[in-house]
Amino acid sequence: MPRLGITQARLATALGLSRTTVNKLVNHGLWPAGENRKDLKHRIAGYVESKGGRGRGLFAPLIPPPATPITDPASPPEEEAIMLLRKQSLTPEARRHFGLSRDPFSDPVTHDEIYMNHEIRYVRESLYQVARHGGFMAVIGESGSGKTTLREDLVSRIQREEESVIVIEPYVLAMEAQDRVGKTLRAHHIAEAIMAAVAPLAKSLQSPESRFRQTHHSLRDSARAGHAHVLLIEEAHCLPIPTLKHLKRFRELKDGLKPLLSIVLLGQPELELKLSEHNPELREVVQRIELVRLPALGRDLEAYLKHRFARCGIPLEQVLVNGAIEALATKLTPARASGTLLYPLAVHNVLARAMNDAAECGVAPIPADLIRGV
Repeated sequence: MPRLGITQARLATALGLSRTTVNKLVNHGLWPAGENRKDLKHRIAGYVESKGGRGRGLFAPLIPPPATPITDPASPPEEEAIMLLRKQSLTPEARRHFGLSRDPFSDPVTHDEIYMNHEIRYVRESLYQVARHGGFMAVIGESGSGKTTLREDLVSRIQREEESVIVIEPYVLAMEAQDRVGKTLRAHHIAEAIMAAVAPLAKSLQSPESRFRQTHHSLRDSARAGHAHVLLIEEAHCLPIPTLKHLKRFRELKDGLKPLLSIVLLGQPELELKLSEHNPELREVVQRIELVRLPALGRDLEAYLKHRFARCGIPLEQVLVNGAIEALATKLTPARASGTLLYPLAVHNVLARAMNDAAECGVAPIPADLIRGV
């Protein structure tokens, strides 16, 4: 195939098969169960002959290939369009094959299980300082980049270190930016969440003016008792524009010069677009909120994977060859795309699929070709 310039992607396209199926066939001799093997041999031989090779010499005995050989499509793509895999779970066979006692891609349950590089550590400490000392911050990251894990770590750290910080987390189960597709989170919902956390026994007043005054007084009394308060809102990219404007007013609730409420928003890049300096509707928020970005793994991919498999007591070399790590990085960072998918969740899904395929093929560690074929 290399001599004739035949790639697995081109062969898969010409045969009408998936790249994973062709990868298994070329590298491990596994024929697809749903295809007629004799017919498939003819098609492969015809394609090889169309590229100048000796197709009839590939398989023996072999009837002459069809008169009309398979040729490349008019404009064959060199690489398939990058797509996110659905959620992938390790099969029991894959766990046995690689000697895993637990799933290396499961959510961390202790602080030590959270991978930390320079960027993640900076975001983590920024969250902690805002919760303790005040601030207005938005953490921006792609889906699966680790925002929720850092939020959970912040709550756990506050409890573990016995800080006098009251965490306020409005429920966002059905929150959307517009009421026609869900329920918008409004200022009075945030006030209710504050009261439930700060003064759970107080009876909520009815009129909006009295309810917000009650919220202010409750925060003031709690602060005078020695507590700090942090409002954490997940999925903040779904917040409507009016609520984002109202958050600035919550931030301005004070006892004299002392702010009573810190605010942390966690959202996907759509939130950064809403908080653009070119958005005149939110200029008063944009000028006051700090944006902190949670970047892709990038060059830390190998260190991240070593950390993940060390949780299971397995060295990374037992799972992936060196070239496979580079292939994984290349697969999730397509040359023609504007961004990268090299985030923990996407890495987990691709690698889990590859491990399942490797177990089915009976190979270990995983070669680079198998990663490319996922």
